Amino acid sequence: MKTGILSIGLVRGLLFQAAGFLAGVAVVTVIRLAFGMGFSAEPAIVLGAFFSAIGFMIGVGAFSGWFANALGKPAIPPEEVEEPSGFKRYLGVSYDHKVIGVQYGMLTIAALFLGGSFALIFRSELVAPGMQLIGLQQFNTLIGLHGMVAIVGMLLGGAALGNFLVPLLIGAKDMAFPRLNAFAFWLAVPAVVLVLSSMAAGGFDTGWTAYPPLSIFANMGMQLFFAGVVVFGWSSVLGALNIVATVLRMRAPGMSLFRMPIFVWGSLATSIIAMTATQLIGLSFQLVMFERLFGMGFFNPANGGNPILFQHLFWFYSHPAVYIFVLPGFAVISELLPVFARKPLFGYRWVAMSSLGIALVGFLVWAHHMFTSGMEEYLRVPFMYTTLLVAVPTGVKFFSWTGTLWEGKIRFTVPMLFVLGAMNVFLLGGLTGPILGTIPTDLHLHDSYFVVGHFHNTMFGGFVFPFIAAVHYWFPKITGRKMSDLLGRITFFILLPSFWIQTLGQMQVGLLGMRRRVADYDTLPEFQTTHIFITVAGFLVGLAFVIFMYNVIRSAMKGEVAVGNVWESRSPEWELLPNPAPKHNYPQPLVVTGDPYDYSLTDTEYVELVPVAGATD
Repeated sequence: MKTGILSIGLVRGLLFQAAGFLAGVAVVTVIRLAFGMGFSAEPAIVLGAFFSAIGFMIGVGAFSGWFANALGKPAIPPEEVEEPSGFKRYLGVSYDHKVIGVQYGMLTIAALFLGGSFALIFRSELVAPGMQLIGLQQFNTLIGLHGMVAIVGMLLGGAALGNFLVPLLIGAKDMAFPRLNAFAFWLAVPAVVLVLSSMAAGGFDTGWTAYPPLSIFANMGMQLFFAGVVVFGWSSVLGALNIVATVLRMRAPGMSLFRMPIFVWGSLATSIIAMTATQLIGLSFQLVMFERLFGMGFFNPANGGNPILFQHLFWFYSHPAVYIFVLPGFAVISELLPVFARKPLFGYRWVAMSSLGIALVGFLVWAHHMFTSGMEEYLRVPFMYTTLLVAVPTGVKFFSWTGTLWEGKIRFTVPMLFVLGAMNVFLLGGLTGPILGTIPTDLHLHDSYFVVGHFHNTMFGGFVFPFIAAVHYWFPKITGRKMSDLLGRITFFILLPSFWIQTLGQMQVGLLGMRRRVADYDTLPEFQTTHIFITVAGFLVGLAFVIFMYNVIRSAMKGEVAVGNVWESRSPEWELLPNPAPKHNYPQPLVVTGDPYDYSLTDTEYVELVPVAGATD
């Protein structure tokens, strides 16, 4: 086995990414010089960006098995590949779905931390009118990176939960395609690097939506931003395909669709969206790349293009993308509520089908982002109705959660606190959604800070709070240790009120007419005072996140040892597996004999191990 720093796959990948970038630049330069065209930086950087992603994948070892097959050599089966021990195994290619889930989780936390840090920088600029700390270009770049890096972080978080939990919950030993699973994760790493490297190439001033024609004339950093999102899109599609195949083909005997845990339903619905819609954002960004590189007239009106076409392509993915991270968050809430209310999940079948309902209707609402864009006016009313319709399956979940809590024997553990906080925060996001989905009110509030407050409620309630709950809940299955209860409660009681102050302040200045994505504003006392409150609250949210990260690291090293079924759950990973979960999950096949959430029926079992001939207790 290799030793030294080059034995770490991540290090090799980053070195190969740099080499791949240089190789791409060299290829373009040689071709252009050969045809007498002279050096041009933009095409060289674009090809270098895609070569860098390929180089990373070669360096990290994601192609090793496929290269062996291509050379006529037998590849080592994924379950027999020797992996390093300890923390080092998370820094290289692993085919164990649990390791990959943790890798996704680590990248999620890193992306959310970076995205939040960008926000704190430009929020500091907004404490007072005028420009004090950074220039306009830096402000615009940071606000665009904050949006995209945070969204990518949440998409990664959904993949983290799905990869770690789905095989455990359905009784499988691993994902359907272990090599593809590892490939999909590692493809996300160079994608994040490319998006962040846009800062070194001059940044961009378009915000995370990258609307043309502004994005056609933005700095070179725009192209690296596009390339990073396109590469990440491939990661998302491949990961989603794997989860769909795993759920449909690898469930334990007796686990019919309506005996699956709700989290599996949420992951399935999420993956269907990612697998079928992600191509549209990749296509929209690629067309802008081609317009910049080859002068094609897709979106620039001066060349006969139509900028509204870009918005249709972009939002056809980017609104369903909200549900890609909200649906796993909802599923975590539905999974944990019965455990800590000690009651069956109210309306299980309706909750299961509501995930698919949200996924389906989510494809029919994208143009509510475009009521003010200049699209055909006759499209407004149909999209207003479909936007309001999506509240129906979402409301089904809230009614289920309320019914599950009703007269339950509630235990206010740290995971339960974050679940209740998620419901509390998302409710405001849900209630303000119809306001922005209704034509008369949206025409007034569009592109205001009211939208910012609404969207942050949706993201934090739909993903961030449930993600933190999930980390606390399943942490013993990862490390064999518990997270600190005290630090968890401190995190919650700092995060929740701070977040409320932040988003309610954003909505207030939005109602007063404050535009979003602006670096300066009028010297109205109510604007500056509210911005001070928003910024202080934002730093407290950041503090809560730092405490959460410290809790994760500290608990992994010296947390209390977790023994047995920590939460008294009926779920198979808690009933049948030790802490942490072993490499190949269950030692014997499972058979499903009951329903997953019958917490009021103490004499029933959900799953049992199938006896194997010759096996001993």
